[in-house]
Amino acid sequence: MRSIRMRILAVCAALVVVGVGGWQLLPSDQQKKDPITVGTTDVITSLDPAGAYDAGSWALYSNVYQSLLTFRPGSAEPVPDAARSCKFTGPELTTYQCVLRDDLTFSSGRKVTPADVKFSFDRVAKINSELGPSPLLAVIGSVEADGPNVVFHLKTKDATFPSKLATGAGAIVDSSAYPDKALRKGNSVVGSGPYLLKTYKRGQSAVLEPNPHYRGAVTRRGLPVEVHYFAESDQLNRAWQAGDVQVAHREMPPAVLAKLSPGDPSIRISETPGAETRNLNLNVRLGRPLAKAKVREAAATLIDRPALAASVYQGTVEPLFSLIPQGFTGHSTAFFDTYPKVDVAKAKGLLRSAGVQTPVKFTLAYRKLGANGAEAEQLKAQLERGDLFKVELIAESDWPKMQKNYAAGVYDAYTAGWIADFPDPDNFSQPLVGTGNSLHTGYSDKSVDEIIRRTQQYSDRGRTADDFKALQDKVAEDVPLIPLWQGKDYVVSHRSVSGLQYLSDGTGVWRLWELGWI
Repeated sequence: MRSIRMRILAVCAALVVVGVGGWQLLPSDQQKKDPITVGTTDVITSLDPAGAYDAGSWALYSNVYQSLLTFRPGSAEPVPDAARSCKFTGPELTTYQCVLRDDLTFSSGRKVTPADVKFSFDRVAKINSELGPSPLLAVIGSVEADGPNVVFHLKTKDATFPSKLATGAGAIVDSSAYPDKALRKGNSVVGSGPYLLKTYKRGQSAVLEPNPHYRGAVTRRGLPVEVHYFAESDQLNRAWQAGDVQVAHREMPPAVLAKLSPGDPSIRISETPGAETRNLNLNVRLGRPLAKAKVREAAATLIDRPALAASVYQGTVEPLFSLIPQGFTGHSTAFFDTYPKVDVAKAKGLLRSAGVQTPVKFTLAYRKLGANGAEAEQLKAQLERGDLFKVELIAESDWPKMQKNYAAGVYDAYTAGWIADFPDPDNFSQPLVGTGNSLHTGYSDKSVDEIIRRTQQYSDRGRTADDFKALQDKVAEDVPLIPLWQGKDYVVSHRSVSGLQYLSDGTGVWRLWELGWI
């Protein structure tokens, strides 16, 4: 999922949590009913699940919409939510059947039916929004509503399909309220999730109230929540410092995170190993400055990740040398093995063999937020070593606009974070480097696609390790992207707020209902 988004991995049970003793305990009663205010710099691209594939949008979806399956805190295995049960039928892993609950109601008052589920998946494919989740669901051949059952017929084997259903891509919408071939307009949603969206002001706030008619996997009734959206990390920090938000999640400035003290009695801190990765994504389309593989290899030879992590992020992130981050099956250090040190002479030789004129001029875009600007400036300085490249930086303050631009191939390169939609290495493969990938880099390779298909046939995910390592070696050779760093997930709150450690994990669910007052 395009970050602006953060989760942890399959080891999410091993949380690293610091803070005031006893804060993990939930309140014994809910006498205090005041809304909890949450601040974030994430952006909602669209309120329609067919129109967004990013962290901010999906965080909201997990509260106001419902999927057939979901994830419980600390578990990588999906469990029924809108469904009573789900399973593969037969050994081929190409037919997946769910039995829908019969007690579900949309916020419109309509009963949720199998036809609504089929409609929801069909429209994602029909609309095929450039910013939507259709790449994640490309394995679906057809969807059938059969009595209480919803049957998915897959084009190929895919053991990860249940996890894909549990993401925002699987959000169920009211077929009477959403057009089948166009995105729904307006500032409201019609869903059946744990919360109702009472008001929404684009780029400013979302007011949520518990849904009294919700039925599903979530057993805890949450408190009212007000989400405040900030354009800049510094704005979020100021609101946090002033007490205008009780919880801050994604993204506080690195300098602030680095100075957080677990000994401060006025706050609570949750720090979990993260699966957010950040990449420099390269436009490999023919005729572009980075179209030749040797040019991209030269760029990879000049990147100094430890310097980036230390100076820009002050140690709050770890250098990443692979497509798949640490903690996931198949993780390797392919980029370190291929490009073990900054080597200007090697880069110069690669460019000479590519037959290109130096300096190679290209544009590098980034979202204007927090440390992104400082990161881009340092990347520019690193890439311009030896006068081999000339980089023009483009700062974009409008995230949806930036997504549309890189989808259209406007930039030669751009930085963006990626956060797992579900805790499996497949989610760092197909969406990032598979043909038709959601990064829109123009990269396509038959051997990569074949490896990805091969990994998807194994229910025992441990059997995929060698294939994923081979995939990462190929990516390090072709360089459609350059991994930069792997982050941690930080949540800070006022000492009176509980449930902080359950808000975010490696499964893509933003559990606002877990927050409470102590």
